[in-house]
Amino acid sequence: MTTQAHLEQVFCDNFVAYFRSHVAHVNIMGRNFHSDHELLGGIYEDLQAQIDIIAELLRSIGAFMPDSLDVVIEASHVNASAITGSSEDLLADVRNDLDQLKACYEELMVVANDEKHEEIGNYAQDRILALAKFIWMLDSTLG
Repeated sequence: MTTQAHLEQVFCDNFVAYFRSHVAHVNIMGRNFHSDHELLGGIYEDLQAQIDIIAELLRSIGAFMPDSLDVVIEASHVNASAITGSSEDLLADVRNDLDQLKACYEELMVVANDEKHEEIGNYAQDRILALAKFIWMLDSTLG
């Protein structure tokens, strides 16, 4: 796959992961509501901020962002099904989504650097680090 194809994949995976983390943030309940709500809020806000950045990276290489939710959902490697259950279920689902998204960024980093798109490779590397931190926080929360 090319840098463009990987960026499109990252866009789709990020968009679905954003939506699911936002749903988890709003719907979480339980004794640890406040801390879980805050953690998920930080995650969804971070993922939401990436939507425009990824779209602009696509434009910078002459491509367009996906323009249909059907395409985004169909192309995403992140599970697009309903996110429900206990607080532990919601946190675990978001954690798994981030793990999938991180793997997609890892592929993007390699391909972008191979194709001499160092700026995109650097962006992917930064995202890998950010996602690894969120995964660590979720793992620590789930204990």
